[in-house]
Amino acid sequence: MPETPTPRVIDARTRAPRFSGAHPVQFGRPLRVLAWLSFVAEVVIIGTGGAVRLTGSGLGCSEWPLCTPESLVPTPEQGIHGVIEFGNRTMTGVVGLLALAVLLLTLHALGGRRPVMRAVWFAVGGVVAALIAYAATDPFGLPAFGFASGALLIAVVVAAVDSLRRWPARRDLSSLAWIVLAGVMAQAVVGGLTVVSELNPFIVGFHYTSSLLLVCVTAAYLVRLDATPGRRIATAPAWFRILTHFTGLALAATILFGVLTTASGPHSGDADVLREGFDATVLAHVHSWPGYILAALVVALAVAAWILRLRARGWLLVLMVAIAVQVAVGVWQAREGLPEVLVGIHMVLASLSAAAYTVVVLHLKRADPAAG
Repeated sequence: MPETPTPRVIDARTRAPRFSGAHPVQFGRPLRVLAWLSFVAEVVIIGTGGAVRLTGSGLGCSEWPLCTPESLVPTPEQGIHGVIEFGNRTMTGVVGLLALAVLLLTLHALGGRRPVMRAVWFAVGGVVAALIAYAATDPFGLPAFGFASGALLIAVVVAAVDSLRRWPARRDLSSLAWIVLAGVMAQAVVGGLTVVSELNPFIVGFHYTSSLLLVCVTAAYLVRLDATPGRRIATAPAWFRILTHFTGLALAATILFGVLTTASGPHSGDADVLREGFDATVLAHVHSWPGYILAALVVALAVAAWILRLRARGWLLVLMVAIAVQVAVGVWQAREGLPEVLVGIHMVLASLSAAAYTVVVLHLKRADPAAG
């Protein structure tokens, strides 16, 4: 028997379609494919960013957003380091285009043509503001591209607020899509700051952490894409949810100390950039403590979830495997003197572990059937 389509009515204030009833909005295949590609691209760019750092190509392009003062692309004199750094910058463009496509398709699915056109007009206004900011700052020797990027980012934030206010249907999905687009644009600016600051370890660490969070946001979007909107109720006991959030704190601490360890280690991103301050050997041990606590908590959650037959049990198994592999790689790389390949794998696995944890948390609740 065919599924009854979700009834649509017209909102009198915005003239946009408003969905009613208990059935979720049905999203087309193109949006689903692009949402998955956006997630994969966010993971891949962590790998390419790691390659930049681990091969000493962090300053392969000496300028930003140009690669050299005279060229957008790397020159033969810059060799393989320029190619690797420029490849990561190109990947940023791919990630941004995918985020934009997901956003526009989301807006069209939820509100039709009008929210899409309104977003486009905001984009035009942002480009104009960026050009004005560039023209106003460049003659004074200020970082004109940075000011232009900031103006464009402000326009995106304003457009997001306007969109979420005017078209509240499935605000969870549209807000996630807006966050990814704004985050990618902000990441481009932070990437420029890493070059301008000559690979300041704290900026580099922030750059990686922000990329990891975007992986989590795109994962959350994929989960919410199939979720039923409305009031949500817990699907796990209170003690289990509390323990899950404590596990999240352990995961965050593990990632934080991992970033600090890498920032203090030998892979600075350029042969001429030396790390000072923290002792990498000491931090490596500190990094392992919350890591082992995290592993124990995840095992306990997975066992409890299978005994109680909770919705999150499958994803907890995925998280347990990811953490186990992550611990093994971490021990291996420490014993082998931090080889570049293992460090890169460790970085990517951290993002996948965080994404799996995000999915676990989102499965601790479900839509309330009584609210339909």
